[in-house]
Amino acid sequence: MNINIPQLIKQGEGVSLEFKRAKSKLPESLFETICAFLNRNGGIVILGVTDDKTIEGVNVVEADSMIKNLANLSNNPQKLFPSFLLESTVVDYQGKLLIHVFVPASSQVHRCNGKVFDRSADGDFELKTDDQIKNLYTRKNLLYSENTVYPFLFETDFVPGIVERVRKIIKINRANHPWNDLSNEEFYRTAGLYRKDFVNGIEGFTMTALLLFGKDESIQSAIPHYKIDALLRKIDLDRYDDRENIRCNVIDAYDKLMNFVEKHLPDKFYMEGDQRISLRDKIFREIVANMLIHREYTNALPTSFIIFKDMVETKNANRPHLYGQLFPDTFEPFPKNPHLAQLFTQLGRSEELGTGLRNVFKYSKAYSGSDKVIFLEEDIFIVKVPLMNDVTENVTENVTENVTENVTENRLNQILILLRRNPTLSFEELSGQLNVARMTIYRDIEKLKNKNQIRRIGPDKGGHWEIKE
Repeated sequence: MNINIPQLIKQGEGVSLEFKRAKSKLPESLFETICAFLNRNGGIVILGVTDDKTIEGVNVVEADSMIKNLANLSNNPQKLFPSFLLESTVVDYQGKLLIHVFVPASSQVHRCNGKVFDRSADGDFELKTDDQIKNLYTRKNLLYSENTVYPFLFETDFVPGIVERVRKIIKINRANHPWNDLSNEEFYRTAGLYRKDFVNGIEGFTMTALLLFGKDESIQSAIPHYKIDALLRKIDLDRYDDRENIRCNVIDAYDKLMNFVEKHLPDKFYMEGDQRISLRDKIFREIVANMLIHREYTNALPTSFIIFKDMVETKNANRPHLYGQLFPDTFEPFPKNPHLAQLFTQLGRSEELGTGLRNVFKYSKAYSGSDKVIFLEEDIFIVKVPLMNDVTENVTENVTENVTENVTENRLNQILILLRRNPTLSFEELSGQLNVARMTIYRDIEKLKNKNQIRRIGPDKGGHWEIKE
Protein backbone atom coordinates (compact mmCIF):
# COMPACT_ATOMS: atom_id res chain seq x y z
CA MET A 1 0.00 0.00 0.00
CA ASN A 2 1.20 3.49 -0.82
CA ILE A 3 1.61 5.27 2.53
CA ASN A 4 1.77 9.05 2.18
CA ILE A 5 2.43 10.20 5.74
CA PRO A 6 2.85 13.93 4.91
CA GLN A 7 -0.51 13.96 3.14
CA LEU A 8 -2.21 12.15 6.04
CA ILE A 9 -0.72 14.53 8.61
CA LYS A 10 -1.86 17.50 6.53
CA GLN A 11 -5.34 16.01 6.18
CA GLY A 12 -5.83 15.68 9.94
CA GLU A 13 -8.20 13.50 11.93
CA GLY A 14 -11.65 12.76 10.57
CA VAL A 15 -14.17 10.03 10.00
CA SER A 16 -11.52 7.76 8.43
CA LEU A 17 -8.26 8.93 10.04
CA GLU A 18 -7.13 8.83 13.68
CA PHE A 19 -3.84 9.84 15.35
CA LYS A 20 -2.83 8.25 18.66
CA ARG A 21 0.09 8.68 21.03
CA ALA A 22 1.87 5.36 21.56
CA LYS A 23 5.35 5.82 22.97
CA SER A 24 5.97 2.33 24.35
CA LYS A 25 2.64 0.47 24.29
CA LEU A 26 -0.63 0.31 22.40
CA PRO A 27 -3.10 2.97 23.59
CA GLU A 28 -6.08 1.71 25.57
CA SER A 29 -8.61 3.26 23.17
CA LEU A 30 -6.98 1.78 20.06
CA PHE A 31 -9.43 -1.09 19.61
CA GLU A 32 -12.45 1.13 20.18
CA THR A 33 -11.28 3.06 17.10
CA ILE A 34 -10.54 -0.13 15.17
CA CYS A 35 -14.00 -1.45 16.04
CA ALA A 36 -15.59 1.83 14.91
CA PHE A 37 -13.68 1.80 11.61
CA LEU A 38 -14.67 -1.82 10.94
CA ASN A 39 -18.31 -0.98 11.61
CA ARG A 40 -18.33 2.17 9.46
CA ASN A 41 -16.29 2.68 6.26
CA GLY A 42 -12.80 1.62 7.35
CA GLY A 43 -9.93 3.98 8.08
CA ILE A 44 -6.30 4.52 9.05
CA VAL A 45 -4.75 4.77 12.51
CA ILE A 46 -1.30 6.29 12.86
CA LEU A 47 0.46 5.51 16.12
CA GLY A 48 3.08 8.00 17.27
CA VAL A 49 1.22 11.20 16.36
CA THR A 50 -0.78 13.38 18.77
CA ASP A 51 -4.20 14.91 18.12
CA ASP A 52 -2.56 18.25 17.26
CA LYS A 53 -0.35 16.52 14.61
CA THR A 54 2.84 16.56 16.71
CA ILE A 55 5.20 13.78 15.55
CA GLU A 56 6.34 12.00 18.73
CA GLY A 57 7.08 8.59 17.27
CA VAL A 58 7.10 5.22 18.98
CA ASN A 59 9.93 3.67 20.97
CA VAL A 60 12.29 1.87 18.56
CA VAL A 61 12.83 -0.97 21.04
CA GLU A 62 9.07 -1.51 21.53
CA ALA A 63 7.90 -1.16 17.90
CA ASP A 64 8.11 -4.87 16.97
CA SER A 65 6.40 -5.89 20.21
CA MET A 66 3.58 -3.41 19.59
CA ILE A 67 3.01 -4.73 16.07
CA LYS A 68 2.84 -8.33 17.34
CA ASN A 69 0.45 -7.35 20.12
CA LEU A 70 -1.81 -5.55 17.66
CA ALA A 71 -2.00 -8.61 15.40
CA ASN A 72 -2.64 -10.95 18.34
CA LEU A 73 -5.31 -8.73 19.92
CA SER A 74 -7.12 -8.25 16.59
CA ASN A 75 -7.35 -12.03 16.43
CA ASN A 76 -8.52 -12.33 20.06
CA PRO A 77 -12.33 -12.61 20.30
CA GLN A 78 -12.15 -11.45 23.93
CA LYS A 79 -10.87 -8.09 22.68
CA LEU A 80 -12.53 -7.85 19.24
CA PHE A 81 -15.52 -9.97 18.26
CA PRO A 82 -15.84 -11.23 15.60
CA SER A 83 -12.06 -11.02 15.37
CA PHE A 84 -10.56 -9.42 12.27
CA LEU A 85 -6.87 -10.04 11.68
CA LEU A 86 -5.04 -6.74 11.12
CA GLU A 87 -1.50 -6.05 10.06
CA SER A 88 0.48 -2.87 10.51
CA THR A 89 3.51 -1.21 8.96
CA VAL A 90 6.41 0.66 10.54
CA VAL A 91 7.16 3.93 8.75
CA ASP A 92 10.24 6.12 9.23
CA TYR A 93 9.14 9.76 9.13
CA GLN A 94 11.22 12.79 10.13
CA GLY A 95 13.70 10.52 11.86
CA LYS A 96 11.03 8.88 14.03
CA LEU A 97 9.15 5.60 13.79
CA LEU A 98 5.40 5.61 13.25
CA ILE A 99 3.05 2.63 13.02
CA HIS A 100 0.51 2.74 10.21
CA VAL A 101 -2.59 0.56 10.71
CA PHE A 102 -5.00 0.16 7.81
CA VAL A 103 -8.48 -1.01 8.89
CA PRO A 104 -10.83 -2.01 6.05
CA ALA A 105 -14.58 -1.76 6.29
CA SER A 106 -16.00 -5.06 7.49
CA SER A 107 -19.12 -6.86 6.35
CA GLN A 108 -19.92 -7.83 9.96
CA VAL A 109 -20.80 -5.90 13.11
CA HIS A 110 -17.90 -5.93 15.59
CA ARG A 111 -17.71 -5.44 19.34
CA CYS A 112 -14.77 -4.25 21.41
CA ASN A 113 -14.79 -5.58 24.96
CA GLY A 114 -18.45 -6.42 24.46
CA LYS A 115 -19.44 -2.92 23.26
CA VAL A 116 -20.40 -1.80 19.74
CA PHE A 117 -18.68 1.34 18.44
CA ASP A 118 -19.39 3.42 15.37
CA ARG A 119 -17.50 6.31 13.80
CA SER A 120 -18.34 9.92 12.99
CA ALA A 121 -16.30 13.02 12.21
CA ASP A 122 -16.13 13.67 15.96
CA GLY A 123 -14.53 10.31 16.70
CA ASP A 124 -15.69 6.97 18.14
CA PHE A 125 -19.03 6.61 19.89
CA GLU A 126 -20.73 3.65 21.54
CA LEU A 127 -24.06 2.35 20.27
CA LYS A 128 -26.13 1.75 23.42
CA THR A 129 -29.69 1.11 22.30
CA ASP A 130 -31.06 -2.02 20.62
CA ASP A 131 -32.44 0.06 17.76
CA GLN A 132 -29.01 1.61 17.03
CA ILE A 133 -27.35 -1.80 16.95
CA LYS A 134 -30.14 -3.38 14.89
CA ASN A 135 -29.88 -0.55 12.35
CA LEU A 136 -26.14 -1.23 12.03
CA TYR A 137 -26.78 -4.94 11.40
CA THR A 138 -29.42 -4.05 8.80
CA ARG A 139 -27.05 -1.65 7.03
CA LYS A 140 -24.29 -4.29 6.90
CA ASN A 141 -26.70 -6.93 5.53
CA LEU A 142 -27.81 -4.53 2.80
CA LEU A 143 -24.26 -3.58 1.85
CA TYR A 144 -22.57 -7.00 1.92
CA SER A 145 -23.96 -10.23 0.53
CA GLU A 146 -20.93 -12.34 1.52
CA ASN A 147 -22.37 -12.74 5.03
CA THR A 148 -25.57 -14.40 3.83
CA VAL A 149 -26.06 -17.34 6.18
CA TYR A 150 -27.01 -20.75 4.79
CA PRO A 151 -28.33 -22.75 7.79
CA PHE A 152 -28.48 -25.96 5.74
CA LEU A 153 -24.91 -25.70 4.40
CA PHE A 154 -22.65 -28.28 6.06
CA GLU A 155 -19.04 -29.43 5.82
CA THR A 156 -20.26 -32.39 3.71
CA ASP A 157 -21.07 -29.79 1.03
CA PHE A 158 -17.38 -28.80 0.85
CA VAL A 159 -14.89 -30.31 -1.59
CA PRO A 160 -13.13 -33.10 0.35
CA GLY A 161 -9.76 -31.96 1.72
CA ILE A 162 -10.06 -28.34 0.55
CA VAL A 163 -10.22 -26.82 4.04
CA GLU A 164 -7.05 -28.66 5.04
CA ARG A 165 -5.39 -27.58 1.78
CA VAL A 166 -6.26 -23.93 2.38
CA ARG A 167 -5.04 -24.04 5.96
CA LYS A 168 -1.80 -25.70 4.85
CA ILE A 169 -1.19 -22.94 2.28
CA ILE A 170 -1.75 -20.30 4.97
CA LYS A 171 0.69 -22.08 7.27
CA ILE A 172 3.35 -22.32 4.55
CA ASN A 173 2.79 -18.69 3.58
CA ARG A 174 2.72 -17.43 7.19
CA ALA A 175 4.36 -19.86 9.60
CA ASN A 176 3.44 -17.84 12.69
CA HIS A 177 -0.12 -17.09 11.65
CA PRO A 178 -2.46 -17.04 14.69
CA TRP A 179 -4.99 -19.16 12.78
CA ASN A 180 -2.57 -22.08 12.51
CA ASP A 181 -3.28 -23.42 16.00
CA LEU A 182 -7.07 -23.18 15.79
CA SER A 183 -9.42 -26.10 15.35
CA ASN A 184 -11.50 -26.07 12.17
CA GLU A 185 -14.54 -24.85 14.10
CA GLU A 186 -12.52 -22.00 15.64
CA PHE A 187 -11.02 -21.20 12.25
CA TYR A 188 -14.47 -20.91 10.63
CA ARG A 189 -15.70 -18.47 13.26
CA THR A 190 -12.48 -16.44 13.46
CA ALA A 191 -12.26 -16.08 9.67
CA GLY A 192 -15.91 -14.98 9.45
CA LEU A 193 -17.01 -18.14 7.65
CA TYR A 194 -19.55 -19.22 10.28
CA ARG A 195 -21.76 -16.68 12.02
CA LYS A 196 -25.05 -15.90 13.63
CA ASP A 197 -27.39 -13.49 11.86
CA PHE A 198 -28.80 -11.39 14.69
CA VAL A 199 -31.44 -9.83 12.42
CA ASN A 200 -32.96 -13.09 11.20
CA GLY A 201 -31.95 -15.25 14.15
CA ILE A 202 -30.28 -17.96 12.05
CA GLU A 203 -26.78 -19.43 12.35
CA GLY A 204 -24.55 -21.29 9.92
CA PHE A 205 -21.88 -21.16 7.25
CA THR A 206 -21.80 -18.02 5.10
CA MET A 207 -21.72 -17.38 1.38
CA THR A 208 -17.96 -16.78 1.77
CA ALA A 209 -17.49 -20.32 3.09
CA LEU A 210 -19.58 -21.71 0.22
CA LEU A 211 -17.57 -19.78 -2.38
CA LEU A 212 -14.24 -20.82 -0.86
CA PHE A 213 -14.87 -24.49 -0.19
CA GLY A 214 -18.14 -25.58 -1.84
CA LYS A 215 -18.60 -28.43 -4.25
CA ASP A 216 -19.73 -27.37 -7.72
CA GLU A 217 -23.26 -28.67 -7.18
CA SER A 218 -23.53 -26.93 -3.79
CA ILE A 219 -22.52 -23.57 -5.28
CA GLN A 220 -24.86 -23.96 -8.26
CA SER A 221 -27.72 -24.84 -5.93
CA ALA A 222 -27.32 -21.64 -3.89
CA ILE A 223 -25.93 -19.29 -6.59
CA PRO A 224 -27.17 -20.81 -9.89
CA HIS A 225 -26.06 -17.87 -12.03
CA TYR A 226 -22.42 -18.00 -10.84
CA LYS A 227 -19.96 -18.70 -13.64
CA ILE A 228 -16.75 -17.35 -15.14
CA ASP A 229 -16.07 -17.40 -18.89
CA ALA A 230 -12.37 -17.35 -19.80
CA LEU A 231 -12.05 -16.78 -23.55
CA LEU A 232 -9.25 -16.43 -26.09
CA ARG A 233 -10.32 -14.22 -28.99
CA LYS A 234 -7.29 -13.44 -31.10
CA ILE A 235 -8.47 -14.92 -34.40
CA ASP A 236 -12.14 -15.87 -34.12
CA LEU A 237 -13.59 -12.65 -32.70
CA ASP A 238 -17.21 -13.76 -33.12
CA ARG A 239 -16.81 -16.87 -30.97
CA TYR A 240 -13.44 -17.88 -29.49
CA ASP A 241 -10.21 -19.74 -30.16
CA ASP A 242 -10.19 -21.34 -26.72
CA ARG A 243 -12.56 -21.34 -23.76
CA GLU A 244 -12.64 -22.34 -20.08
CA ASN A 245 -16.11 -22.39 -18.48
CA ILE A 246 -15.53 -22.15 -14.72
CA ARG A 247 -18.23 -22.91 -12.14
CA CYS A 248 -16.17 -24.19 -9.22
CA ASN A 249 -15.18 -22.66 -5.87
CA VAL A 250 -12.94 -19.60 -5.99
CA ILE A 251 -9.87 -21.47 -4.68
CA ASP A 252 -9.91 -23.79 -7.70
CA ALA A 253 -11.18 -21.00 -9.99
CA TYR A 254 -8.07 -18.96 -9.21
CA ASP A 255 -5.83 -21.85 -10.29
CA LYS A 256 -7.86 -22.47 -13.46
CA LEU A 257 -7.71 -18.79 -14.47
CA MET A 258 -3.98 -18.54 -13.83
CA ASN A 259 -3.43 -21.70 -15.89
CA PHE A 260 -5.44 -20.08 -18.71
CA VAL A 261 -3.21 -16.99 -18.44
CA GLU A 262 -0.03 -19.09 -18.56
CA LYS A 263 -1.37 -21.05 -21.52
CA HIS A 264 -2.14 -18.03 -23.68
CA LEU A 265 0.07 -15.16 -22.52
CA PRO A 266 3.88 -15.22 -22.64
CA ASP A 267 6.16 -13.93 -19.92
CA LYS A 268 9.00 -11.47 -20.36
CA PHE A 269 12.48 -11.53 -18.96
CA TYR A 270 12.53 -8.77 -16.35
CA MET A 271 14.90 -7.92 -13.53
CA GLU A 272 13.80 -5.99 -10.46
CA GLY A 273 17.04 -5.07 -8.75
CA ASP A 274 19.08 -8.27 -8.82
CA GLN A 275 16.04 -10.58 -8.86
CA ARG A 276 14.14 -11.89 -11.85
CA ILE A 277 10.37 -11.57 -11.47
CA SER A 278 7.43 -12.68 -13.60
CA LEU A 279 5.70 -9.60 -14.99
CA ARG A 280 2.84 -11.75 -16.21
CA ASP A 281 2.21 -13.15 -12.74
CA LYS A 282 2.65 -9.77 -11.05
CA ILE A 283 -0.10 -8.29 -13.22
CA PHE A 284 -2.56 -11.09 -13.73
CA ARG A 285 -2.58 -12.63 -10.26
CA GLU A 286 -3.93 -9.25 -9.16
CA ILE A 287 -6.49 -9.11 -11.98
CA VAL A 288 -7.68 -12.66 -11.28
CA ALA A 289 -7.79 -12.24 -7.49
CA ASN A 290 -9.71 -8.98 -7.76
CA MET A 291 -12.24 -10.59 -10.13
CA LEU A 292 -12.96 -13.24 -7.53
CA ILE A 293 -12.90 -11.31 -4.27
CA HIS A 294 -14.66 -8.10 -5.33
CA ARG A 295 -17.53 -9.54 -7.37
CA GLU A 296 -21.14 -8.98 -6.29
CA TYR A 297 -22.29 -12.60 -6.22
CA THR A 298 -26.02 -11.82 -5.97
CA ASN A 299 -25.89 -10.30 -9.47
CA ALA A 300 -26.67 -12.71 -12.33
CA LEU A 301 -24.12 -11.18 -14.75
CA PRO A 302 -21.46 -13.80 -15.64
CA THR A 303 -17.85 -12.82 -15.03
CA SER A 304 -15.74 -12.71 -18.19
CA PHE A 305 -11.98 -12.82 -18.73
CA ILE A 306 -11.13 -12.29 -22.41
CA ILE A 307 -7.71 -12.29 -24.05
CA PHE A 308 -7.75 -10.29 -27.29
CA LYS A 309 -4.81 -9.64 -29.59
CA ASP A 310 -4.14 -6.20 -28.13
CA MET A 311 -5.55 -6.38 -24.58
CA VAL A 312 -7.04 -8.42 -21.78
CA GLU A 313 -10.52 -7.32 -20.73
CA THR A 314 -12.51 -8.43 -17.69
CA LYS A 315 -16.11 -7.66 -16.75
CA ASN A 316 -17.52 -8.30 -13.31
CA ALA A 317 -20.81 -7.72 -11.52
CA ASN A 318 -20.25 -4.90 -9.07
CA ARG A 319 -21.80 -2.95 -6.26
CA PRO A 320 -19.90 0.32 -6.76
CA HIS A 321 -18.50 2.34 -3.90
CA LEU A 322 -17.55 5.16 -6.28
CA TYR A 323 -18.31 5.71 -9.95
CA GLY A 324 -15.76 6.35 -12.67
CA GLN A 325 -12.19 5.41 -13.53
CA LEU A 326 -9.78 4.50 -10.72
CA PHE A 327 -6.21 5.81 -10.70
CA PRO A 328 -3.37 4.68 -8.41
CA ASP A 329 -2.65 8.15 -7.01
CA THR A 330 -6.23 8.89 -5.99
CA PHE A 331 -7.62 5.39 -5.45
CA GLU A 332 -9.12 4.71 -2.02
CA PRO A 333 -9.40 0.93 -1.43
CA PHE A 334 -12.81 -0.35 -0.39
CA PRO A 335 -13.43 -4.11 -0.09
CA LYS A 336 -16.63 -5.48 -1.62
CA ASN A 337 -16.27 -8.83 0.22
CA PRO A 338 -13.93 -8.08 3.17
CA HIS A 339 -13.75 -11.61 4.59
CA LEU A 340 -13.20 -13.20 1.21
CA ALA A 341 -10.49 -10.61 0.51
CA GLN A 342 -8.85 -11.29 3.86
CA LEU A 343 -8.69 -15.05 3.19
CA PHE A 344 -7.05 -14.47 -0.21
CA THR A 345 -4.48 -12.16 1.41
CA GLN A 346 -3.63 -14.76 4.05
CA LEU A 347 -3.25 -17.35 1.27
CA GLY A 348 -0.76 -15.07 -0.51
CA ARG A 349 -3.02 -14.88 -3.57
CA SER A 350 -3.61 -11.15 -3.34
CA GLU A 351 -1.73 -8.20 -1.94
CA GLU A 352 -2.86 -5.90 0.82
CA LEU A 353 -6.03 -4.06 -0.19
CA GLY A 354 -5.29 -1.41 -2.81
CA THR A 355 -1.80 -2.67 -3.66
CA GLY A 356 -3.04 -4.85 -6.52
CA LEU A 357 -4.30 -1.96 -8.63
CA ARG A 358 -1.06 -0.08 -8.14
CA ASN A 359 0.98 -3.15 -9.12
CA VAL A 360 -0.94 -3.49 -12.40
CA PHE A 361 -0.18 0.12 -13.31
CA LYS A 362 3.41 -0.24 -12.10
CA TYR A 363 4.32 -3.31 -14.17
CA SER A 364 2.11 -2.81 -17.25
CA LYS A 365 4.57 -0.46 -18.97
CA ALA A 366 7.41 -2.96 -18.65
CA TYR A 367 5.19 -5.87 -19.77
CA SER A 368 3.46 -4.39 -22.80
CA GLY A 369 5.09 -1.04 -23.50
CA SER A 370 1.92 0.78 -22.42
CA ASP A 371 0.51 1.90 -19.09
CA LYS A 372 -2.92 2.76 -20.51
CA VAL A 373 -4.66 0.52 -18.01
CA ILE A 374 -8.36 1.04 -17.32
CA PHE A 375 -10.11 0.24 -14.05
CA LEU A 376 -13.68 1.47 -14.50
CA GLU A 377 -16.00 1.17 -11.51
CA GLU A 378 -19.64 1.19 -12.55
CA ASP A 379 -22.47 -1.30 -12.01
CA ILE A 380 -20.26 -3.51 -14.17
CA PHE A 381 -16.59 -3.32 -13.14
CA ILE A 382 -14.41 -3.29 -16.27
CA VAL A 383 -10.65 -3.76 -16.42
CA LYS A 384 -8.55 -3.40 -19.58
CA VAL A 385 -4.85 -4.25 -19.62
CA PRO A 386 -2.96 -3.53 -22.87
CA LEU A 387 -1.04 -6.18 -24.79
CA MET A 388 1.42 -4.97 -27.41
CA ASN A 389 3.17 -6.85 -30.20
CA ASP A 390 6.30 -7.37 -28.14
CA VAL A 391 4.16 -9.19 -25.57
CA THR A 392 2.22 -11.31 -28.04
CA GLU A 393 5.55 -12.56 -29.30
CA ASN A 394 8.97 -11.46 -28.15
CA VAL A 395 11.13 -13.30 -30.70
CA THR A 396 13.01 -11.60 -33.54
CA GLU A 397 16.00 -12.60 -35.63
CA ASN A 398 18.38 -11.07 -33.10
CA VAL A 399 16.51 -11.46 -29.78
CA THR A 400 15.07 -14.65 -28.36
CA GLU A 401 12.80 -14.41 -25.33
CA ASN A 402 11.89 -17.24 -23.02
CA VAL A 403 8.39 -18.11 -24.34
CA THR A 404 6.62 -21.03 -22.71
CA GLU A 405 5.78 -24.23 -24.51
CA ASN A 406 2.05 -23.64 -23.98
CA VAL A 407 2.20 -20.33 -25.84
CA THR A 408 4.11 -21.89 -28.74
CA GLU A 409 1.60 -24.75 -28.98
CA ASN A 410 -1.28 -22.29 -29.01
CA ARG A 411 0.35 -20.28 -31.83
CA LEU A 412 0.77 -23.47 -33.87
CA ASN A 413 -2.96 -24.13 -33.49
CA GLN A 414 -3.69 -20.58 -34.61
CA ILE A 415 -1.58 -21.10 -37.75
CA LEU A 416 -3.55 -24.27 -38.54
CA ILE A 417 -6.85 -22.39 -38.15
CA LEU A 418 -5.67 -19.64 -40.51
CA LEU A 419 -4.37 -22.08 -43.11
CA ARG A 420 -7.63 -24.06 -43.11
CA ARG A 421 -9.43 -20.82 -43.94
CA ASN A 422 -6.90 -19.72 -46.56
CA PRO A 423 -4.31 -22.34 -47.65
CA THR A 424 -2.48 -19.79 -49.83
CA LEU A 425 -1.33 -17.54 -46.96
CA SER A 426 2.33 -16.53 -47.19
CA PHE A 427 4.85 -16.27 -44.38
CA GLU A 428 4.48 -12.49 -44.47
CA GLU A 429 0.68 -12.70 -44.21
CA LEU A 430 0.85 -15.16 -41.29
CA SER A 431 3.39 -12.92 -39.58
CA GLY A 432 1.10 -9.92 -39.96
CA GLN A 433 -2.07 -11.65 -38.77
CA LEU A 434 -0.42 -13.14 -35.69
CA ASN A 435 1.74 -10.09 -34.88
CA VAL A 436 4.93 -12.12 -34.62
CA ALA A 437 8.30 -11.98 -36.32
CA ARG A 438 8.70 -13.61 -39.75
CA MET A 439 11.47 -15.86 -38.43
CA THR A 440 9.05 -17.16 -35.79
CA ILE A 441 6.62 -18.19 -38.53
CA TYR A 442 9.44 -20.02 -40.34
CA ARG A 443 10.27 -21.97 -37.17
CA ASP A 444 6.59 -22.73 -36.47
CA ILE A 445 5.99 -23.99 -40.02
CA GLU A 446 9.01 -26.31 -39.68
CA LYS A 447 7.56 -27.67 -36.41
CA LEU A 448 4.21 -28.35 -38.10
CA LYS A 449 6.00 -30.08 -40.98
CA ASN A 450 8.01 -32.23 -38.57
CA LYS A 451 4.77 -33.19 -36.81
CA ASN A 452 3.39 -34.20 -40.23
CA GLN A 453 0.46 -31.79 -39.77
CA ILE A 454 1.02 -29.78 -42.96
CA ARG A 455 2.83 -30.04 -46.26
CA ARG A 456 3.53 -27.65 -49.10
CA ILE A 457 1.90 -28.28 -52.47
CA GLY A 458 3.59 -26.47 -55.36
CA PRO A 459 6.19 -23.66 -55.32
CA ASP A 460 6.52 -20.93 -52.69
CA LYS A 461 4.74 -18.55 -55.03
CA GLY A 462 1.56 -19.89 -56.51
CA GLY A 463 1.39 -23.01 -54.31
CA HIS A 464 -0.68 -23.75 -51.20
CA TRP A 465 -0.61 -25.56 -47.88
CA GLU A 466 -2.32 -28.89 -47.31
CA ILE A 467 -3.56 -29.59 -43.78
CA LYS A 468 -3.29 -33.22 -42.69
CA GLU A 469 -6.14 -34.05 -40.32
